[in-house]
Amino acid sequence: MTTPTTSRLGPLSYLIFSSRWLQLPLYLGLIVAQAIYVVQFIRELWHLVMTTLFNGGIDVTVADSAETTIMLTVLGLIDVVMISNLLVMVIVGGYETFVSRLRLEGHPDQPEWLSHVNATVLKVKLAMAIIGISSIHLLATFIKAASLSSQTIMWQILLHLTFVVSAVALAYIDRIMQPGAKAESH
Repeated sequence: MTTPTTSRLGPLSYLIFSSRWLQLPLYLGLIVAQAIYVVQFIRELWHLVMTTLFNGGIDVTVADSAETTIMLTVLGLIDVVMISNLLVMVIVGGYETFVSRLRLEGHPDQPEWLSHVNATVLKVKLAMAIIGISSIHLLATFIKAASLSSQTIMWQILLHLTFVVSAVALAYIDRIMQPGAKAESH
């Protein structure tokens, strides 16, 4: 039975390598932010349930229509879920990529994407999540377009298109940097 050889790091190398642990408070802070999003989700869901089921429905004199108000609230809930998914990707993927292995191999709850995550894959997945979040915001903008200026709508569309172009560019750069790895995985 052979034991793996471990090389001793010099003091400077050890300090530099250990500095990755300075990211730990950042990831813990993101976990707190995710807990805040959970509270926000519960509040919005509770408000939707209480207003529509127990308070006689949405007051249409205040809102455009009950359906529009419900749709915008549900889009807000979806937005919170997508941001929470983004946080999970950053927390789990970032920690695994940049700080330390989580050693989840074989765990039944291991996310499928985590088994092949690296910095580039994480960037592309984050870009796709941002596009999804932006799409939800853009849909909400179109639902309430009558109350928004055309300039506001134009800037939101341009921002969304910028996210899309950025994600395509990231995916393209990933593809040209690792052409052999992509061919093997398909």
